[in-house]
Amino acid sequence: MFEKKRNEMVTKYVIEAGIRNTKIIDAMRKIPRHKFVESAIEHQAYSGASLPIGYGQTISHPLTVALMTDALELNGKEKILEIGTGSGYQAAVLAEMGVKVFSIERIPQLSKKAQELLYRLGYFSVAFHIGDGTVGWTQYAPYDRILVTAGSPKVPKTLLNQLANEGKLIIPVGNQDTQEFVLITRQGEKFVSKILNKATFVPLIGRKGWEIKE
Repeated sequence: MFEKKRNEMVTKYVIEAGIRNTKIIDAMRKIPRHKFVESAIEHQAYSGASLPIGYGQTISHPLTVALMTDALELNGKEKILEIGTGSGYQAAVLAEMGVKVFSIERIPQLSKKAQELLYRLGYFSVAFHIGDGTVGWTQYAPYDRILVTAGSPKVPKTLLNQLANEGKLIIPVGNQDTQEFVLITRQGEKFVSKILNKATFVPLIGRKGWEIKE
């Protein structure tokens, strides 16, 4: 049942939207997206929507996942820093494509749940860390790619500093209602930015992002 819906989702929201990267398409055809949401709404997992996963967080629209992954231009050998583990779905797509993922999540319950699910699905190339994603994960820097799955008021310099030469960083930047994807390529000490399409993400909370409102 879910396999048919998954294929329909990929065709409608990924391929027909212009994504041609076969590794992304194959990964999204394989990964059981319904396992990354609560069982009560798993029937909506392939509807082409962002869905709640608890704690005020969401699993991104399938096209958003595909677009962000496509923009990174992966060859399967990269080391990637992901800011915002969330459900773990984006990390699963990356892992399925063969890269090594270092994923940070500030909400312990989400991180633990994602880790258990990804390991259960056989994705052992993902390392998990609970903490402030806006400051990155210096222990394993530099990273060939950095992917931020929450909207930020600016591009944190802490993340730029952890980007390898010729590396790419993609991040939604704007206010808390709407953002634009910014793709940054590092060329030595120079950072070249390119504005992509608009986006809507939950806020990037942390010292270098939005402050937590008490």
